[in-house]
Order: sequence, then C-alpha cells, then structure tokens
Amino acid sequence: MNIDKELDTRGLNCPLPILKAKKALAEMLSGQLLRVVSTDAGSTRDFQAFAKQTGNELVEQQTAGNDFIHVLKRR
Repeated sequence: MNIDKELDTRGLNCPLPILKAKKALAEMLSGQLLRVVSTDAGSTRDFQAFAKQTGNELVEQQTAGNDFIHVLKRR
C-alpha cells in the first residue's frame, strides 16, 4: 500500500484524531491514502462513522500494540 500522508495522533483523544484527519484529507487529492496512528481506543469506531459520513473510504484498520492504525482513501 502506497501511503501519501501519515498523521501521528498518539496521545490525543476524540475528537482530535478525526479533526486532524479531516483537515489532512481536505489538503489531499482524490484517491490519495492517509494513514492515521492513534492511541485512542474509541478511534476505531470513530473512523468507521467518519468514513460513512464523509464518503471517504476506510481502506484498512488494524491494531499494533497500543496503536490503532486507520487508512483512509480521499474521495
């Protein structure tokens, strides 16, 4: 997977990871991939809802240790 931009939102709680992702996606081109790394356990659910609401595709979600990794494709 070719990630175009990565955001480290470790230590931030809802809604900050979503707000930072929204801002980053606004600066990206359609089809580009954004990877967000978070330590907020609720971020998995939050990014699922965010993708549905905004039309951006949630390509992948995974957990690595204490990190929750989300990959979004810009619509």
